[in-house]
Amino acid sequence: MAYNKTEQYDERSTGGLIKSYREIIGLVGEDPDREGLLKTPERVAKAMQYLTQGYHQDAQAILNSAKFHEDVSEMIVVKDIELYSMCEHHMLPFFGKAHVAYIPNGWITGLSKIARVVDVYARRMQVQERLTIQIKDAIKHSLNPLGVAVVIEARHLCMMMRGVQKQNSVTTTSAFDGEFHKNSTRSEFMKLISTRLS
Repeated sequence: MAYNKTEQYDERSTGGLIKSYREIIGLVGEDPDREGLLKTPERVAKAMQYLTQGYHQDAQAILNSAKFHEDVSEMIVVKDIELYSMCEHHMLPFFGKAHVAYIPNGWITGLSKIARVVDVYARRMQVQERLTIQIKDAIKHSLNPLGVAVVIEARHLCMMMRGVQKQNSVTTTSAFDGEFHKNSTRSEFMKLISTRLS
């Protein structure tokens, strides 16, 4: 029996991307008709749609789909959420981890929804600074918590494989709201995301 993989992509977008990537392959000096490259434009067209699917997703709808009333007012932390995004300046990947916390104000959301919100904004052409703020704002507007904190640590291929070519640099960005503007609350969060549980 033949292998059949089913994926759905927008036909108009796929067609336009295939044409563009085929031209790009030729412009960089390769032969788009070479056997190994024949299906490359289609593969890249589909990959780009997957890597930018966040444009078609609604972070607040995701959070609200699993929103529960709970009388909880202690910090909730979801840390080490892996993320993969694409630098909008060079269209090269950056990747790392997001650490997200919020202090409920009568409402909580499913833990997996926090990770999904990270993906919604990561799967776009991005800068890390904006990504950090977008995650914070989505949680703030959906749950109206007492405070939200987001820290992202990432490595950027636009710095690693071109330009300054610094292989070990890590970029850290943060965004805080509400109770996390207090030094004590922010310090507790930073300690929790730095601690490794055995």
